[in-house]
This record gives sequence, C-alpha cells and structure tokens, in this order.
Amino acid sequence: MNRRVLAGGAIAAGVLLAAVLTSPAAVLDRVSWIVADPVRLLAVLIGLAIVRPILAWPVTLVAVLAGYGFGLAAAPLSLGLMVLTSVPPFLFARRGRIDGGGGIVGGGGRAGAAVDRLVGAGERAVSVAGGTRSVAASRLLPIPSDAVSVGAGLAGVKTVPFVLGSAIGELPWAVAGTVAGASAGRIATDGLSEAFDPRLVATAGLAGLLLLAGPAYRYYAARPE
Repeated sequence: MNRRVLAGGAIAAGVLLAAVLTSPAAVLDRVSWIVADPVRLLAVLIGLAIVRPILAWPVTLVAVLAGYGFGLAAAPLSLGLMVLTSVPPFLFARRGRIDGGGGIVGGGGRAGAAVDRLVGAGERAVSVAGGTRSVAASRLLPIPSDAVSVGAGLAGVKTVPFVLGSAIGELPWAVAGTVAGASAGRIATDGLSEAFDPRLVATAGLAGLLLLAGPAYRYYAARPE
C-alpha cells in the first residue's frame, strides 16, 4: 500500500482521537489553569491557533480565551490570532490548487468537474471584487471561517490580500469574542455558541453584502446586452 496513504490514515486517526478526547468545552474547563500564567496563556493561544484548523474548532475560541485571560485589551491579539489560524487551510488549498503544469487540480469525473466549476466561479468573483474585498466580505458573512480560507486559496487569492481581507473581516468577530471572553460569567452560563448577539451577526452580514454590491453592480452594468 502507498506510504502516503498509510501516513494520511495515521494522521487522520490521530486527529480524530484528539477531537474525541479534547473539545472546546474541555479547553474552557481548564482555562483557569491556562490563564494563571500569562506566558503559558500566550503559548497556548499561539499553539491553539496553529492546530485549530485540524480539529475543526470554532475560530472565535482563540478570541474568547484571549479575552478571558487578558481582558478587553486583548482585542488586537485576538484579531492577530484569528488571522493566523486562517492561514494554514488557505495555504493548504493554494498548494493543492495548482499542479505542475499550472492547471487547476479538480480530478477526474463529475466530482472533479464540479470542483473546477466552483473554482472558476471563485476566480471570477475575485477578479471582479478583488482579493482583499472578497475575503473581507466573506469573513463578515455568516460563513464558516475555514470554508472562506479554503475557498480563497482555491480561487487563487494572493497571500497579502488574503491576510488584509481576513483582518478586516474578522475584526468584529475578534472584538465580540474578546468581549465575550472577558465576560466570563456569560460564557459559563450561555456557552460559546450563545456569546454573540444576533444583531451583530445581521449587521456584519449586511456590511459584507454592501462591500460586494458596488463591484457586482459595475460588473453587470458593463456587460454587453
């Protein structure tokens, strides 16, 4: 059997075991020990930001922990960590997108064709709105963070626009997560999923749509009838 297949299976099994034995709730349960030492907390936050995509945990967990440990002043740190944790899936998608001949890797069959169509649609959207604006708007919309990162990588967004767009789009979520973490009682009572006001979600989503409205209008207005 191919060694890469075996290695991939071993990694997948390890990730699954880690996900079963450890969860965001478990991290929050141990948060008192983590925040007792600022250096230890910072190390845990950086490590969590790096491995979080593998475990498919909520991206705002890092902001919540930062807010719990450092208070409201941790908002810039939270934003930086949220951008950092979005980079690995983005780079992974970028690496898998292009083959040695410069073509899009979609594989064969119907599934491959469907992937190629989605990638093509993403590339057209990026060409119309630009990489930074596209990523920022996608971050503001209620779309899973890792899905945005992978989509940006497949669409060929460059690294700098991706980082800038992520910083802009993740800003409200970083602030909200930090505030939620600083309000420790709210997290204990409502849980992580209830830490964000639905009005914030609606407002951020509207802002994301408005970011795309101008480029979309100019694109369709310029099309020949």
